[in-house]
Amino acid sequence: MGMESSATLLWGVLFGSIGTGYFIYGKKQGRMVPLVCGIGLAVFPYFVSNPYLLALVGTAIAVIPYFLRY
Repeated sequence: MGMESSATLLWGVLFGSIGTGYFIYGKKQGRMVPLVCGIGLAVFPYFVSNPYLLALVGTAIAVIPYFLRY
């Protein structure tokens, strides 16, 4: 396993964990923004293989609920 695939795996686990937390929070509170961001964070690592792009997109999705409070 190369260094790039290890980084991709670790970023995927990190953003999947954050996404699970957002999903649970959004479902319990009835809020759509964290719910959708949680689903997005849990699913998008399957489609992105570049670790730099994975970190960039994951960070962007993870901060959306901070700025959109609906």
